[in-house]
Amino acid sequence: MSTTVDRLGPLRSAPFRWLLAARTTSILGNAVAPIALAFAVLDLTGSAADLGLVVAARSVANVAVLLFGGVIADRLPRDVVLVGTSSAAAVTQAAVAALVISGTASIPSLVVLSVLNGAVAAVSLPAAGALVPDTVPGAQLRPANALLRLGLNGGSILGASAGAGLVAVVGPGWGLAVDAAGFAVAAVLFARMRLPRGRAEADRSERTSVVADLREGWHEFVGRRWVWIVVLQFAVLNAAFVGATAVLGPVVADASFGRAAWGLVVAALSVGLAVGAVIALRWHPRHALGIGVALMVVAAVPVLALALRPSVPALIVSFAVAGAAIEVFSIAWDQSLQTNVPRDVLARVYSYDAVGSVVAVPFGEALVGPLAHTVGTTPTLLGCAVLIVVATVVAAVTPSVRRVTVQEAPPA
Repeated sequence: MSTTVDRLGPLRSAPFRWLLAARTTSILGNAVAPIALAFAVLDLTGSAADLGLVVAARSVANVAVLLFGGVIADRLPRDVVLVGTSSAAAVTQAAVAALVISGTASIPSLVVLSVLNGAVAAVSLPAAGALVPDTVPGAQLRPANALLRLGLNGGSILGASAGAGLVAVVGPGWGLAVDAAGFAVAAVLFARMRLPRGRAEADRSERTSVVADLREGWHEFVGRRWVWIVVLQFAVLNAAFVGATAVLGPVVADASFGRAAWGLVVAALSVGLAVGAVIALRWHPRHALGIGVALMVVAAVPVLALALRPSVPALIVSFAVAGAAIEVFSIAWDQSLQTNVPRDVLARVYSYDAVGSVVAVPFGEALVGPLAHTVGTTPTLLGCAVLIVVATVVAAVTPSVRRVTVQEAPPA
């Protein structure tokens, strides 16, 4: 069992402290954005199908650019990549906020800006995940990941809670403006990391073929059966969970307990995530990934609550429990990748992971609205819950997933 000093060891590293501050700051604003954007679209047209179209546009762009984002993050200094993507995200979100506040927003304009924002996020995601081993010693990866997740979850709790009140009182446009400001501050903090440039950066810059880089990353990805099995699980799980909560959740809230309370429900998920990070700091099972994968069956609980008992207390409890399970899995997953995949291809493996995990999300987001109109909201939510359970059981019983162990240090 690690001591408290061991768990706080990553904070001794200045680059890690700036990374932690930057990612926490960006999530403070970004936690507001889904709530604000959802109600901005509903205020504009009142259509769940339109809401699904806008959020699906971002996801489509995200998936389309993710693989190239991994190549960029393995070629260029990852901290520099994050400065650029945070700055670009600040600009795109500021444009969305300006349109909504001025009353000139339209569904086509929101779709275009969502595409741009999704593309920017696709570049930043693999860079952020692959950067962690560059900021701390290998033995500190688990507490580093847990502390990062605690910061992200704390920012999500504060951002979602305050953002829901902001959206309810002064409108969704100002919530989007907060998101833009958070990204701008994060860009400044990422710039403070100043990681040393070593042979790794020189080696990356010598690559000339993007296709060769993608092929190398694909070989590393498919060469580990446990990686692609879990990614397939999350392709199904994410499509069902995000479609149910991001699209139908606000619809259920508008029809029952109200927008402000929906912000509390979303914040409860973040509270659960924080609890899961604390658990991961103190609990170090040998087969952490297999346990985390099996725990994802709990993600069906909030979807069932939305379908069968959409009351605020029931939803708060179910979202919190699901959040704890998600976080235990996420930290085990990050450490498993960071300590079993060579560092010079890690960003590309992260990008293939991200693409596979979210490739079906746009379909889930775009389909649940029309499906709810056709067969009803409750049957659609129940179908999403069944998909989550089936995908999780299949992955959890796979031997290669159960056998994975996290290592103490990443491979060279």
